[in-house]
Amino acid sequence: QVQLVESGGGLVQAGGSLRLSCAASGSKGIRAMGWFRQAPGTERVLVATITSGGSTNYADSVKGRFTISRDGAKNTVYLQMNSLKPDDTAVYYCNLRAIWEYWGQGTQVTVSS
Repeated sequence: QVQLVESGGGLVQAGGSLRLSCAASGSKGIRAMGWFRQAPGTERVLVATITSGGSTNYADSVKGRFTISRDGAKNTVYLQMNSLKPDDTAVYYCNLRAIWEYWGQGTQVTVSS
């Protein structure tokens, strides 16, 4: 059974930083991991992904501010978020793609102005 355990969300002032972590267990053949976010009343959208080979992809809105990285040995993905803006406020979901796709429970990130 695949489990994704997220941590690192919270409340921060605009311009601040947070680091999200997502540890995966029970999965083999991971192709990619990443982060999506969903603000109230909106759809869930991609933030950043990283493949097993280390290739990364970012939403235009976070390029230059967010950095995704991974520890393959620990099956853990990180999202370093700098220069946070109120528009970054959302629930952030960890995503894992292997043969199937899996989601974490979500962690709230709130950026105050």
